[in-house]
Amino acid sequence: MSAGTADRRGAGGRGAAAAGAHPDGGAPRPEPLLRAHAVRKAYGPTAALDGADLTIRAGEVVAVMGPSGSGKSTLLHCLAGIVTPDSGEVRYRGQELSAMSDGERSALRRTDFGFVFQFGQLVPELTCLENVAMPMRLGGVRRRTAERKAAEWLERLEVADVSGKRPGEVSGGQGQRVAVARALVDDPRVVFADEPTGALDSLNGERVMRLLTDAAHDTGAAVVLVTHEPRVAAYSDREIVVRDGKSRDMERVS
Repeated sequence: MSAGTADRRGAGGRGAAAAGAHPDGGAPRPEPLLRAHAVRKAYGPTAALDGADLTIRAGEVVAVMGPSGSGKSTLLHCLAGIVTPDSGEVRYRGQELSAMSDGERSALRRTDFGFVFQFGQLVPELTCLENVAMPMRLGGVRRRTAERKAAEWLERLEVADVSGKRPGEVSGGQGQRVAVARALVDDPRVVFADEPTGALDSLNGERVMRLLTDAAHDTGAAVVLVTHEPRVAAYSDREIVVRDGKSRDMERVS
């Protein structure tokens, strides 16, 4: 991680967890990185969220589970500042997202958040290397620097051999690992993964989840993982179940 990234992470990164240390010298507990409280969101007469709560801490992987239509994807979109709740609040590093301008939220999604979607959503006209480098290029990083780092991430995600190919020329599993590389390339604090294995077979799905969670743990990024598959949720540190627009933190049983 570069010094600039370390500065940008500031108090939200793993290294600053000691700021939340107990006065008696016990194990430190980092302050929440992202918190949703009493979030409500309706589309017409249909309530997608009805008082959902969620707390994410730096470095943890949280699976958001629930049946189709339960509101879990809407919750992810509210957490990422893509959708504004009708009521309640979402705070990132203590700042309420709804108080930011559209431009500020867009900048936040570019600098602090990474995204992995079910079908990758890679740009078909660009090579895989260019797709991974794109977040850095949008942030003003020079092409050579961005593509060098993109190549490093493609190698880390075990798809260096597809760097010169376009998304339509690679398999689904390869494309999704390219999407994970794109999500992680610019050192995000939070990675939002919405059904990242939904279009993959079980073998490729397991591989994507292993690589995603290992890379996130190594970099200290938090992961918010929306899924309905228990085998995917098993990669998380804890699970949140969303049902009828409400959330419930589930204790992990050993």
